[in-house]
Amino acid sequence: MAATVTQTADPQSARRLSTLLALAVFINYVDRGNLATAAPVLATQLHLSATQVGILLSSFYWTYAISQLGAGWVAERFPVQRVIAAGFAIWCVATILTGLVSGFVALLCLRLVLGFGESVAFPCSSKLLAENVSVDRRGRSNAEIAIGLALGPAFGTYVGGMILARFGWRALFLSLGALSLIWLVPWLAGPARQLPARRFEHTEDAPSFGDIVRNRSALGAALGHFCGNYIFYFVLSWLPFYLVQERGYSIERMATLGGLTYFMHAVGAYATGRIGDNWIERGETPHRVYKITMVASQLSSAVCLLGVLLGGTMLSSVSLLAVGFTFGLASPTLYAIAQLLAGPRAAGRWVGFQGFVGNLAGIAGPAITGVLVDRTGTFYSAFMLAIVISMVGVVSWTVIIPRIAPVVWGERILPPQNPGISSALAP
Repeated sequence: MAATVTQTADPQSARRLSTLLALAVFINYVDRGNLATAAPVLATQLHLSATQVGILLSSFYWTYAISQLGAGWVAERFPVQRVIAAGFAIWCVATILTGLVSGFVALLCLRLVLGFGESVAFPCSSKLLAENVSVDRRGRSNAEIAIGLALGPAFGTYVGGMILARFGWRALFLSLGALSLIWLVPWLAGPARQLPARRFEHTEDAPSFGDIVRNRSALGAALGHFCGNYIFYFVLSWLPFYLVQERGYSIERMATLGGLTYFMHAVGAYATGRIGDNWIERGETPHRVYKITMVASQLSSAVCLLGVLLGGTMLSSVSLLAVGFTFGLASPTLYAIAQLLAGPRAAGRWVGFQGFVGNLAGIAGPAITGVLVDRTGTFYSAFMLAIVISMVGVVSWTVIIPRIAPVVWGERILPPQNPGISSALAP
């Protein structure tokens, strides 16, 4: 059977969809980052070691990573708008309940539930964008989502830090978790009703998880995602602890610098999305645009981390802001690459697989960092490990992936969504 060709949504509907997805990802990162913000106070009050804090920070990714596979599978078989709404409700409730518990085991269990709920965000959003947004506008749409990804930690670190300083860690989880639920109102009244509830039948033309896992480009993208995520999650999970414990910052100063770091992430994401789309519209291939962007992100992240580690107060702060900007180069591009390589029929499964491998970094990074800090008494070895992994990411984008262009599934390429730009996608 021939693959089904989907029609993209009109520009206004696509814009509303991108905005709501960006807001969902913003809330996603506020809620997952709350524990890192609260860690300096929570660890003291509950008498937790750095290793225990590392386990709590990484436990979110135990379920988040493996559930990416399930979320990608579900997104291909059920109305994706409803799948993302259900996952959203689960993670908000888990956030609220975190503010009511006191023991390590209870915190651990709720982090696992939070990871399960939040796993729907990127497979579902990539599926929706692949179905409803043309390729020459996906840079902007993914940039909006990346801005939400960046401003979530910025808001969570700054506002959460202020709530933490004034009202304590319980108020942090209770207030932000409850406010998050409001997002369901415009989503259920808008895209959940207005977008068609597409379901694709599984045919011989629809690639399976096995087809994706055996694909060289999928393996390269997954490894590259892991390397980029390792640095991001290292900073996201341990930045507040590092600034307070190692650098001696106050909670308020930590919140300000952390918030500015993620604001720079948003600036980088916005610039990347706009410049990348404009470059493609002028005739450059997505292959060249995306590869240059990812290599620049990985190399500059490594250099900036060295500045954070070895610099004095001023250089360290400037380098940390620069690290945030380098995150913005990668975050919209990672998913634009996946959506282009996979095509609309396979975007959910592909991003599920890529996200699974990529988020293994969330399991390994925070936990390994906690152990290294406990054993060495400093963050030096943890920073050096992150820098090495960043360089591995350069190899994945330059060597493992031969070309960033629609993957041939079976004996042909799945049709692009916008025939008018098919020439820009040709290998």
